Amino acid sequence: MLKEIEIIQDIIKRMAFNSFMIKGWAITLVVVALLLRGTEKYQVWIAFVPLLVFWFLDAYFLWQERLYRKLYEWVINNRLKTDEYLFDMNAYRFKDEVQSKFRIMFSITLGWFYGSIAILIIIYALVVLITKGG
Repeated sequence: MLKEIEIIQDIIKRMAFNSFMIKGWAITLVVVALLLRGTEKYQVWIAFVPLLVFWFLDAYFLWQERLYRKLYEWVINNRLKTDEYLFDMNAYRFKDEVQSKFRIMFSITLGWFYGSIAILIIIYALVVLITKGG
């Protein structure tokens, strides 16, 4: 039982680390997209591409983490009673108990983080459009 719990904890840690790394890459690539915009004033909107891609990817990893937390809870509560699903790391059986990826995208943690970046991109785009006579 302890080894099974340890494996699940390691998976949860890896998902949390992936989420942390994605946030860093999202900021980096949005800034790069803003800095490398060409002479066209509408190219600033390209910064939304990495933002949306990483926003969804971050929601996916958070969804996965929540699935494995449900698996962890199940193992803690049921392992001494049964050997059913012994060392089964397939957490998808709990997908009905976890919010959808879309709802997770707009959760407080991800919504505020990526939403604030989106607002900053919009403000920057408006400044670029106004100053270039858009």
